[in-house]
Order: sequence, then structure tokens, then C-alpha cells
Amino acid sequence: MSQYLEGGCQCGSIRYRLSGAPLLAALCHCSMCRRASAAPAVAWAMYEQGQLEFESAELTVYESSPGALRGFCPRCGTQISFRADYLPGLVDITIGSLDDPAKVEPTFHYWDAERLPWVEFADRLPRHAEFPPLG
Repeated sequence: MSQYLEGGCQCGSIRYRLSGAPLLAALCHCSMCRRASAAPAVAWAMYEQGQLEFESAELTVYESSPGALRGFCPRCGTQISFRADYLPGLVDITIGSLDDPAKVEPTFHYWDAERLPWVEFADRLPRHAEFPPLG
């Protein structure tokens, strides 16, 4: 039996459903994620695109850098997804947009080289200076 998670944006215009477990879950410290979310770090869960189904309105997409697409609610601005040419067939979903974000726990940090000096998480998760090795 498959595991399902649901989520959406702050205003409720965007709703999605995920099937199965994420391939990975992590905290990103890159400057692009900080800027897009106005937060010191963003928690992401990576899925195969086939695991994601949108149930309502379409996301607005912004190309934050060449080949990198960030999806957000056109009404309230909640960031929902990230897709990139260098991750074909994969999509990151913001863990904070899940109805029950406690169900997906990050297992490492990446882009730690760009972490703000005043941000320190009290965990012992592995840290990668940039994007982690795939595979």
C-alpha cells in the first residue's frame, strides 16, 4: 500500500498529493532559496515527478537562474516546488507546504558553504558545502 502526503499553499488555491516516500529530504542554505522564501534556509523533499499530482490551480513558475524553475501560488506567493535541468525527472517540494510537515524529516544540509553565519541548527546531520553527490 502506498503512502500519500498532501499539501498546499497558505490561501488554499494550490493543493497537491504525493505518493510514496521522497528520494531525499534536506535543508538548503543557498542564497537563491533564501531569497525565494525570505527565510534563512528551506527544507525540501525530492520526488520523482510522477509521484506528484496537483489537484487544483496551476503554479506560477519563475526561472530563478538558467534552467532552475521555482513554482509558487499566484495568489498568496507560497513557494511549493523547484525543478532544474540538472535534476531531470525530479521535483523538490517545500516540506513546510505539507499538511503534516513532521512526516518528512530532513537527513542532511546542503549548500552549507552559503549558510548564514548566525544560523546554527542543533542537529548532527551531514553537511555538504554545495549540492550533495547524487547516487
